[in-house]
Amino acid sequence: MNDRMSTPWGAYTLTRFPEDPRDRLRAWDASDAYLLRHLAASETPLDGTVVVVGDRWGALTTALAGHRPTQIGDSFLAREATGANLARNGVDPDTVRLLTTQDAPPPRIDVLLVRVPKSLALLEDQLHRLAPAVHEGTVVLGTGMVKEIHTSTLKLFERILGPTRTSLAEQKARLIFCTPDPALDRGANPWPYRYRLPDGIGPLSGRTVTNHAGVFCADRLDIGTRFFLGHLPRGRGAEHIVDLGCGNGVVGLAAALDAPGAEVLFVDESYQAVASAEATYRDNAEGKAEFRVGDGLSGVPAGSVDLVLNNPPFHSHQATTDATAWRMFTGARRALRPGGELWMIGNRHLGYHVKLRRLFGNSEVVASDAKFVVLRAVKKER
Repeated sequence: MNDRMSTPWGAYTLTRFPEDPRDRLRAWDASDAYLLRHLAASETPLDGTVVVVGDRWGALTTALAGHRPTQIGDSFLAREATGANLARNGVDPDTVRLLTTQDAPPPRIDVLLVRVPKSLALLEDQLHRLAPAVHEGTVVLGTGMVKEIHTSTLKLFERILGPTRTSLAEQKARLIFCTPDPALDRGANPWPYRYRLPDGIGPLSGRTVTNHAGVFCADRLDIGTRFFLGHLPRGRGAEHIVDLGCGNGVVGLAAALDAPGAEVLFVDESYQAVASAEATYRDNAEGKAEFRVGDGLSGVPAGSVDLVLNNPPFHSHQATTDATAWRMFTGARRALRPGGELWMIGNRHLGYHVKLRRLFGNSEVVASDAKFVVLRAVKKER
């Protein structure tokens, strides 16, 4: 695979994180290249404060490092990829400022570059947070593949920042041009969003959930999680529990309410998700809980966990892949003590039972319906 991206500022070797030589997905796409070509061809001044939002693997930030950009992103993996790609290309990491979506943005932005996210809610939240720093002279450019940019995307830019239009498509990529209007009445930012859980789901019935923008199923309990909640292990005396890929934390909260003396670790690679999980937990429970943004269970001591609860994603941005689920299962097996258990839910057609049998040597169907299956795997005693 060609891992070199050619830009007007030079060619850069780029990989995703964690680096996997078997991964056939590149760390950039045509929309990244299109944006960089346009910046150079239009001679956009880059001597002010340059902010890059949603850079998926650090391609834009690495190419523009000479202009000391600030990167703002929700993904821990993207942040790690950026650091690794800067080092790989001999760029001083101190030339780039890395912020998360939970950090305050710079007070003034002269060039705003937005890699359109999959989540329209996350885009809405970020544009609201960035708008006060944008002035009438700010250059605002968005980029994405044609299938990622919709009428609703353009309406968000127009409603929150100012008049918006798009470019012609090149290599199935498109640019967004927005002219800031500081006098625009953009209204209040609706995020984070809080909602009441439905009745009939046990100890969680009627409790309040907090969702920051971009977290899955922001305005309701999704059917998969609801099915999982109905089949979680109860009364097993687990002392160390992990909600792996926690999202808004309702699964880990249910485990904490079932085992009030347990230590529960909520972990996700999304800063928005972990902030949601912490707010949800603080509103509903007291006890020993840790909230960690990271790459799955890396950093969790081997053999230290009694129970891992997991609803693994099967997409990486627009690509369908089981790589994340495989890393989660592998990490769970390492972190679990002998006799410890992994409980997970997935779509029936994904065949996760095969992977669990390969890793754990066992896999039991706890419950299933037409769409979902709950599986249990036990780490064998040595």
